[in-house]
Amino acid sequence: MILLQSHSRFLLQTLLNRVQNLEKAVELDYHWVEFNDVRYHMLVSMKNPNIVLLSVSLPTPPPEVVFMSGLPFGAVEAIKAAYGVAVQILDPPRDGFNLTLKLNLAKLPPNEEHRYALLVKIASVREVVLGAPLRVVLKHLVSRTIVPAADQVLALVHRPKESFFLVSQPDKVTVVFPMRFKDSIDTAFATSFLQEFVEARHTAGLNNAPPCLWSPTPPLELKEAPAEALSANAGFVSFVIFPRHVEGKKLDRTVWNLSTFHAYVSYHVKCSEGFMHTRMRRRVESLIQALDRAKPGGEEKKKSPSSRSFKRLVCHNTSPPLML
Repeated sequence: MILLQSHSRFLLQTLLNRVQNLEKAVELDYHWVEFNDVRYHMLVSMKNPNIVLLSVSLPTPPPEVVFMSGLPFGAVEAIKAAYGVAVQILDPPRDGFNLTLKLNLAKLPPNEEHRYALLVKIASVREVVLGAPLRVVLKHLVSRTIVPAADQVLALVHRPKESFFLVSQPDKVTVVFPMRFKDSIDTAFATSFLQEFVEARHTAGLNNAPPCLWSPTPPLELKEAPAEALSANAGFVSFVIFPRHVEGKKLDRTVWNLSTFHAYVSYHVKCSEGFMHTRMRRRVESLIQALDRAKPGGEEKKKSPSSRSFKRLVCHNTSPPLML
């Protein structure tokens, strides 16, 4: 199994190149899109090469997800806690984006190791922003409390117009993913993959992993969720998170893995589909070769203008010898 990286590799490499070449006044204007329709725009002006403007557009939230000033709740506090004085939030953001950050490269830590760690965190802005509500809920789980004034069933966006749900209790948090796929083949692969995923929980060495369940129908925890949000053609996957799963450094990994679970499944479904197609093509090629060998005279080589064969001809002279 392959886990997705929390930081944008393109963004991190671009920031590293900019930091290493601050003496060069260059103009940068980059647009790119990453999985789940998260769009980025990075702008550097020649007038002030130390200032980087980074704008982020999040997936379109469904009706059951509530954004505050265009961002998930807790996102502003998470950005300030993660980036400190080196990053400033611009209000309002650039048109067409949910968030615009002003990064001052002159305020980066002088220590090389600390500077690199902060750049990686900036490149992980997707995790910081989209994972902010989940992080708040799981932090309260560590202290065995519930987020004040929060709904018992909380919907969080993770794909365009799609959400997953958190059901909070003092001693555990249940995370439920309605699994939706547009292609019927992807749906069949995903259903089989998820059932095997649940069975893998019983493998030796995974006893401490969060309990995982799969159901073709919505679990009872979602009885208060809106009906239009519970359409799923590949079933529902539930994880039960206990305090031991989010203690210390486990929190960041748990937040990222849960936030990108659907993308993780989609990636492996596509890999499985590609592997299956490769096996099918190889099987067809082997059958065609077997049929060719079974044809009468199939072993004889076909003559072509480029590959001619010649026979040596011997001339027999039957006339009497010439008498001189």
